[in-house]
Amino acid sequence: MKIDPESFAGRVLVSFGFALLQLWARTIRFEVEDHGGIREVPGSQRLIGAAWHNRLLFLPYALHRFLPARKGAALISASRDGAWFAKLVRRYGFDVVRGSSSRKGAAAMLQLADAIGSGADAVITPDGPRGPAYRPGAGLILLAQKTGAHIVPLGFEYSSYWRLRSWDRFLLPAPFCRARFIFGQQHQVGPTSTEEEFERERQRLESAMMAIVETK
Repeated sequence: MKIDPESFAGRVLVSFGFALLQLWARTIRFEVEDHGGIREVPGSQRLIGAAWHNRLLFLPYALHRFLPARKGAALISASRDGAWFAKLVRRYGFDVVRGSSSRKGAAAMLQLADAIGSGADAVITPDGPRGPAYRPGAGLILLAQKTGAHIVPLGFEYSSYWRLRSWDRFLLPAPFCRARFIFGQQHQVGPTSTEEEFERERQRLESAMMAIVETK
């Protein structure tokens, strides 16, 4: 039987899931590696956080904990599974835009551009929701070009973890492990006028995001 996230049972499950994540997080020793000085960036400067899909689990928690003063809008898949995660993300104070590269993508990017224009940051997993893993889609690059916001690669590295048998080999940190929450250098996407130039920018972004990845 499928449970509707909007139903009473769905709300109970979301509350339970949120409490479980909070408890899980308390067992983990989080450390911050801020290679780009992101925690010192003025609140008036807009940023787009970009994390690989397999490192998504504790991203809302870590952003809420280590960047509490910044407002954010997160892009969450328009799928049924995305509906559950969207409810958890809202618990951490984020606005949510539903969409992806495959469903409602153009409309979602316009909503994110509006959010950035209104003074919020954006958070995206550019290889989600279907992959291929570690390959950013076009939407993130177009959003950065449209808004002028810099992209900040975000990542986690865990001292102990499990991997799911999913398309992205999703990482689940073990309780009581050490988690390094990593901010990469700010990345500015350049203008493009041809497919070849756009592909070069995509590869540049991919390299910037992979620069903080150790566990592949």
